[in-house]
Amino acid sequence: MARRITHRNLPQLFLKARESLLLHFRPILNHFGVTEQQWRILRVLDEHEQLEPREMCELCQILSPSMTGVLSRMEELGLIERQRVAADQRRIWVRLAPKGDRLIDDIAPLIERQYKLIEAAYGAQVVADLSLALEGFIAAQTTPVERVALPASIKPVNSRRP
Repeated sequence: MARRITHRNLPQLFLKARESLLLHFRPILNHFGVTEQQWRILRVLDEHEQLEPREMCELCQILSPSMTGVLSRMEELGLIERQRVAADQRRIWVRLAPKGDRLIDDIAPLIERQYKLIEAAYGAQVVADLSLALEGFIAAQTTPVERVALPASIKPVNSRRP
């Protein structure tokens, strides 16, 4: 039987690569009781000092409804602080709380050591090449990609209509 799709399944490859990489970091995060989403937020706040939640959604790849819940939990845990923008009370700044800052101090050296172990195992050049390839792919997203025209009136598979 001929293959109907000849291109590699890039989304599946990204998911496999992500999972194989996170296997190295999850034990560190679990040791400190931090979820992957919380770590993404802590790391982004460490890099940017303070951000608005909508900016964090983009940088952390977390959908807005999820971000709201995660930020509430992190605030309850004392990891972050939220403050209304004085000039516009509708806007909120999020920044690390002292406890979140200390947590990054504890976790960061372990994360850095784990990266060194990954580079030792796979090769620093492989890791650098992968980073550059992914950054290039992301940067290319500024070029609009035309979408295929969809056929008219196809009944969706998950439709309950007979």
